[in-house]
Amino acid sequence: MKRKINLLIGLSTLVLLVLCAIQIYLVKTTYDYKVEQFHDEVKDKIGNITNNYTELDSSVFLNKDLLYKRVLEKFIHDKKYRNQIKTDLVTNQYNKVLTDHFRQKLKKEFPENEINFAVVINKFIVFDNATKTDTIFSDEPTIQNVIYGDLASLDNAFPVRNYVGTTSGFKNDNYKLLTEDCLYVSVANWEQIILGRMTTILILSILSMLVLVTLFVIAIKALIQQKKVSDVKTDFINNITHELKTPLTTLSVSTKMLARDNVKENEAIFNAVLDTVNRQNIRLQNIIDQVMSNSLGFEEIELQKEKVKTTTLLQTIIADFNLAYPNVQILLDFKANDTVLNLDKFHLTTAINNVLENAVKYGCQNITIVTSQEQDQFNISIQDDGIGIAKTKQPLLFEKFYRVEQGNVHNTKGLGLGLYYVDQIIKAHQGSVKVVSDLGKGASFTLSIPAV
Repeated sequence: MKRKINLLIGLSTLVLLVLCAIQIYLVKTTYDYKVEQFHDEVKDKIGNITNNYTELDSSVFLNKDLLYKRVLEKFIHDKKYRNQIKTDLVTNQYNKVLTDHFRQKLKKEFPENEINFAVVINKFIVFDNATKTDTIFSDEPTIQNVIYGDLASLDNAFPVRNYVGTTSGFKNDNYKLLTEDCLYVSVANWEQIILGRMTTILILSILSMLVLVTLFVIAIKALIQQKKVSDVKTDFINNITHELKTPLTTLSVSTKMLARDNVKENEAIFNAVLDTVNRQNIRLQNIIDQVMSNSLGFEEIELQKEKVKTTTLLQTIIADFNLAYPNVQILLDFKANDTVLNLDKFHLTTAINNVLENAVKYGCQNITIVTSQEQDQFNISIQDDGIGIAKTKQPLLFEKFYRVEQGNVHNTKGLGLGLYYVDQIIKAHQGSVKVVSDLGKGASFTLSIPAV
């Protein structure tokens, strides 16, 4: 059973992880789509402000043509100039004018966004008589090749449009120039803009994942709790079966003996067997009563309260207990002697006896009973030198039908109702029970009852 539950939990966890991964993938895909959609919007707007290669683009191309032609003329006259071409292009005299002009256009079209841009030259190729080709440079887009613009880096920028053009030399038509440059744009805080557009999707995704994980945790807890309840139920049935088996067997044998003629004719034997039947009947009734009464919750218990002297009550309980367990030494330390409480004498006596008998069951030889009163609480502390209780088991001590096990084996017989009954009786008195114990060092149970 345990193996099946572990397998079920493992498979459920795997399914949960797969569903979470799918959810993350869908969110990531939506994010990428929103980014592309945003880029397209920016490209369309910039396409509108350039007005189909007029106005801005006309001035850009005119100034670039002038720059490129001058550079080309220098190169035609001096081939050694090729090493200086890129530097002169980047540090050209039109840089500031074109940058300011384009910035104004962008501010007008994007009043709510901070837009940075750069025009990057990627290729500069010279053709001689349209047959001989001299590639001055052909680079991947880099910030070092910006001929105008205000971008400090291309890391967060995206290309808006490419410009490919040819330019002829002023004095020598045998030479032609092929250039390629690209407009890059960066929108400040674009991630926040995208996430803002995805707010609804993100909230729904997070909520759905939280609900999914919460339901998974609740289901697993319920499964584990159900397994625990099933184990406790099975253990209880086994124990009650064991408790009932002996008197039922005795009753069965006794009934058969009573049917014999020799037993019927012998009054002494007949009465002895009859007494056995009567005792076993009482034992069966006691077991049933124990299950019925000790399994009640504190809300169902009807207390018959009366004024009781705590010292007298405890001395009576201890005296009766000594008769039943003469080998157990009991040390008394009554720090509150004359306390009178309003309580149910019968139920409290049974509760204290349950704690004492539980200590004996788990190997105790010495018990110390200490009473004290702190403000409005009367405390009865019962300390033993038994085998003790592991820290992990202590939270379960007062659960119905629970019994402490050793190595997955219950060495001590019982129904697991004793400490549950103690807890319910003290709660019915509006009190509390506390246990302090270490494995191998005994246990201390403190019953606290209101003193008012």
